[in-house]
Amino acid sequence: MKKILVTGSGGLIGSETVKFFHEKGFEVVGIDNNMREYFFGPEASTKWSVDYLRENLLSYRHFVADIRDDKAIEKIFQNNKFDLIVHTAAQPSHDWAAKEPFTDFGVNSQGTLVMLENFRKYAPDAVFIFTSTNKVYGDTPNRLPLVELATRYEIAEDHPYYKGIDESMSIDQTKHSIFGVSKVAADVMVQEYGRYFGLKTAVFRGGCLTGPNHSGAELHGFLAYLAKCIITGKTYNVFGYKMKQVRDNIHSHDLVNAFYHFYLKPRSGEVYNMGGGRQSNVSMLEAIAKIEKITGKKAKINYSDTNRIGDHIWYVSDLSKFKSHYPEWDLQYDIDDILEEICAKGHFN
Repeated sequence: MKKILVTGSGGLIGSETVKFFHEKGFEVVGIDNNMREYFFGPEASTKWSVDYLRENLLSYRHFVADIRDDKAIEKIFQNNKFDLIVHTAAQPSHDWAAKEPFTDFGVNSQGTLVMLENFRKYAPDAVFIFTSTNKVYGDTPNRLPLVELATRYEIAEDHPYYKGIDESMSIDQTKHSIFGVSKVAADVMVQEYGRYFGLKTAVFRGGCLTGPNHSGAELHGFLAYLAKCIITGKTYNVFGYKMKQVRDNIHSHDLVNAFYHFYLKPRSGEVYNMGGGRQSNVSMLEAIAKIEKITGKKAKINYSDTNRIGDHIWYVSDLSKFKSHYPEWDLQYDIDDILEEICAKGHFN
């Protein structure tokens, strides 16, 4: 039986990965110490998700461990032979990172290095997949010639990035946020373990990753938290850009399915921009209107003209590179499918 290690196994992408590969017949080992609750409070706790995995998946084993703890992680690697490592554990908020830069860098950068070095020592024939972020590009996307429309910012159809931002965009000379920097360090290190050591590694630079299993919180989980606020009557805070900022959103299942395709035909040190692309993107104004229509409830919005530092005005991923390497993969969900499912099945604790 093939064996997979999933870090952050109680989170949105981690839990989706656990269930996906469990269905494929893998033995699954998960690591999650619920730091999401420490970052964002009780409403963001992943305990419910871990409890579900433990109770319902026969081939799932769980470890409460800190990815910064080399001895604890080494012990797990020593006692298992992994065919695949999917590293999703992270501090995911650029606002939160500024509060505790040492914690943010420790989790995102040091934790990734701990995982990589144990992978190199104990599972060098395995495949290592890392969930990075579009924040590695900093605020460079904001320099694009954007046009203000009625409900969103957009880019001209004749612009090279109209179909989305590709991997050629520079990650240098830009304002990343503290979070963005810690993810850049991890991102480049994963590439280097592929290029320098010749290991099978991939970096997936995500746009907005979403789905009904997201424990959405104000500082992380845009669509899930917005839906939660509208459904429960809670006020949602919007920061800047006239509520016309655009994000592409990819369903967690589509992302994990991309992981699977890479696992079947792995490469070394690859980087892929991965999001909803042109098929699945939405502005804040548009998302609010769509959720109001689905739920029949009116959103309570508190708007501030001051945008978050380094926040993107418009970000859509170009999926061309991944599709060229793995032409059998494609998105199965668009933005309307995603919102319908979140509103119907979302976790609104």
